[in-house]
Amino acid sequence: MIKIPFSLLPARKLQQHSKSFLVVSQKLKKITPFLKVQLRYAQIDLEAREYLAMCLMATSFFFIFATFLIAINILFLADNKILVLAAPVIGLIIGIAVFLEQINYPKLLANKRIRGLERNLLPALQNVLIQINAGVPLFNVLVSISKSDYGELSNEFAKTVREINAGEPEVDALERMVTKNPSLFFRRAIWQLVNGMKEGSDINVVLSEIISSLTAEQTIQIQNYGSRLNPLAMFYMLLVVVIPALAITFITIISSFIGLSNIATKLILWGGYALVAFFQLMFLGMIKTRRPNLIGDS
Repeated sequence: MIKIPFSLLPARKLQQHSKSFLVVSQKLKKITPFLKVQLRYAQIDLEAREYLAMCLMATSFFFIFATFLIAINILFLADNKILVLAAPVIGLIIGIAVFLEQINYPKLLANKRIRGLERNLLPALQNVLIQINAGVPLFNVLVSISKSDYGELSNEFAKTVREINAGEPEVDALERMVTKNPSLFFRRAIWQLVNGMKEGSDINVVLSEIISSLTAEQTIQIQNYGSRLNPLAMFYMLLVVVIPALAITFITIISSFIGLSNIATKLILWGGYALVAFFQLMFLGMIKTRRPNLIGDS
């Protein structure tokens, strides 16, 4: 059972007691048409309306808890009963943000699966080609990939191997694996392999073409990634190196003219340090998220 973000109750309890929200979730389902696909790609075995109902219930509990906590803090810090009326408004705003985060959670899981699949796709296919050229049967190759250290991709092949062992034909099992996966490159590569198997083509030639296509795509992604990094690097140097250096000089000069106390000067400098650290973390996150999946970890 999937864990709902920011939920104060276990997922099973949410599913049991969220049936009262199904009417509302059925209406919300119409404005979230892609949620059904995202749930399937995230491997969440729930219907869209069931997931929305669980999110509504989890958000309701979170809203009550946040409102109660905010009201207590206002009474403790401000000792003003009128300001307590603002607690439900603040709690509602936080609750809406939490609900939106919960709706986007399947998309985040799907994107995580995409990264896991595409990161090891090219080396896994190269491994398959080497084994096929060595005369190893395709099923044994699938078993070998499922037991290798290819992360999410090995997990997907392990499921396919279990289906084949249960009596499903190799082609049908591979087609089923394609329909359940969110990665465009993974689906395209497996579809080409399946079509080659159906047409009786040489698997070696098909795999070589797939690998060549992915290698060309990887080269394009690396070039695009490098072109995007250049303006980011310039912006980073300006915002994190040049401006802070000028700001320190400016603060030092101004503090001597207006007679700022040592505490005030230290607070300003520490605040600037925290701001620079925040921007550095932000840039690291931007660089990581823009990194193409086919490049891998190397």
